[in-house]
Amino acid sequence: MDEAYHENRALWNQRAVAGELYATPALDREFENPLAVVDQCGWLGGDVRGKRLLCLAAGGGRHSVLFASAGAVVTVVDLSPRMLELDRQVARDRGLSIRVVESSMDCLGALDAKGFDIVVQPVSTCYVADIRKVYLEVARVLKGGGVYVSQHKQPASLQAEAFPAGRGYLVTEPYARKGALPPVRGGHLHREAGAAEFLHTWEDLIGGMCKAGFVIEDLKEPRHAKPDAAPGTPGHRAAFLPPFVKVKARRVEEARAGGTPLWTPG
Repeated sequence: MDEAYHENRALWNQRAVAGELYATPALDREFENPLAVVDQCGWLGGDVRGKRLLCLAAGGGRHSVLFASAGAVVTVVDLSPRMLELDRQVARDRGLSIRVVESSMDCLGALDAKGFDIVVQPVSTCYVADIRKVYLEVARVLKGGGVYVSQHKQPASLQAEAFPAGRGYLVTEPYARKGALPPVRGGHLHREAGAAEFLHTWEDLIGGMCKAGFVIEDLKEPRHAKPDAAPGTPGHRAAFLPPFVKVKARRVEEARAGGTPLWTPG
């Protein structure tokens, strides 16, 4: 594994132990209607009972146990053993059954080909240099016609400064850059201090997904802007630079002998 892997593994181990943001288990009230919490867009059809579902790069005691509570057959993959321990603890406490796999999101050799109906990936692709490898791995483990829901950090948000200068936020990082972004200090929701993060272009984010064998069915930009937020706060910055994008894609079936896909978008 490369240096970024080890940096990010150590960071998320620390965050899990400290109970920091994105490293805290699901709340009791969220189990009252778990699917509504983890599928706010309604992209999974309102019912995941019996579905083989992979929570990719999603340790922390949240996604896996909520989907399992909703009836899915869940596997969770994460590079951090401490984050995965939170999944084990919550599952054990609530009598849920989940499979836990420690691995990088771009190395899913422990999982069977076409072994899942659904893959759900919260914000995490920024931690790998080559997002195309992630997409190819997801395409391999997802069955034809299966759904891939992923959320990513928007490129422009990663290019711009955390705090305003004048009327807005300066873009100071090149778009088609190589290597990890410069480290950040302090807490700001669009970056994680101490993490090795990478900026992916829209060509790689969306075009790479299509090239890996997916068709895009929907795309949303979660609203985090707050009209009355003070300058420099995440809510104020989000009015200028939406931090995230969420994508629903479907795995194209293998071609028939005549070259026509078994599944085409409706």
